[in-house]
Amino acid sequence: MEYATLSTGVRISIVGYGVYQVTKDECERCVSDALSVGYRHIDTTHSN
Repeated sequence: MEYATLSTGVRISIVGYGVYQVTKDECERCVSDALSVGYRHIDTTHSN
């Protein structure tokens, strides 16, 4: 996995997983699945 280093020195993965427009019922499963396959950058923006 590729990483970028922020100005604070923190490393963050370049590829992330987003849950925009994922239903509330599916969100926990989707994030859990993403974490289980190696994602560590999760974008959890909220959609109305």
